[in-house]
Amino acid sequence: MLGIMGEMPLALLALATIIALFAGFVKGAVGFALPMILISGTGSFLPADWALAGLILPTLASNLVQGLGGGWREAWGVVVRFRVYIVTLLAVLAVAAQLVAFVPEAVLFVLIGLPVTAFALTQIAGWTLHLDGARRLYEVVIGIIAGLMSGFSGTWGPPTVMYLTAIGTEKRAAMRAQGVIYLLGSVMLLAAHLRSGILDRETAPWSLWLILPVFIGMWVGGKAHDRMDQARFRQMMLWVLLVAGLNLIRRGVFG
Repeated sequence: MLGIMGEMPLALLALATIIALFAGFVKGAVGFALPMILISGTGSFLPADWALAGLILPTLASNLVQGLGGGWREAWGVVVRFRVYIVTLLAVLAVAAQLVAFVPEAVLFVLIGLPVTAFALTQIAGWTLHLDGARRLYEVVIGIIAGLMSGFSGTWGPPTVMYLTAIGTEKRAAMRAQGVIYLLGSVMLLAAHLRSGILDRETAPWSLWLILPVFIGMWVGGKAHDRMDQARFRQMMLWVLLVAGLNLIRRGVFG
């Protein structure tokens, strides 16, 4: 009944729960980075497939709250506006997720660590992508990148944030778009990894367990949102992600 949770030492389960609390706090405070923190944090001491399985249900549950917060009409408007990007992302995600079971764990750690590290570095450096014209082509190319990343690591946030910023999406519209895109990605991630076998009767209880600390963290983060220095907190979080991403790459390269 407990699946892999029954095999997990209590100390590691407690550590994973604390990471989920922090990931939820960040999601509640700044609106993104939950799957990146979960996968990079738990992946630092758990097998890569366990770390990936663990983030699936908390990510879906949290994105249901964020994605439908503005109502069905606003959500549908996002789908229509970004339909090419969304369809590309979901299609590539569905295919890439089926390859996870065939990828050696060392390679999987690198595939998870690289996008986390790249995102942290570009954000710390203040680099911003700017795109003009040929929007449909950009949507397809960046959608493919996001789909590959999410299929292997469950993290589609970095390319989505960069794309919305690059086309000059207004802040409120960008937050709404992120919520809907993340929600649709979460649904596809669930379906894809039910098929791939990453999420099954052994790993599902573990993923369900992490929903509670994530939601507690989101509630606290939401309360703290208006009282914290957003820029400083975001910068600190990016350094944490950078260290975690580099550690994942180290695990993949050196074991």
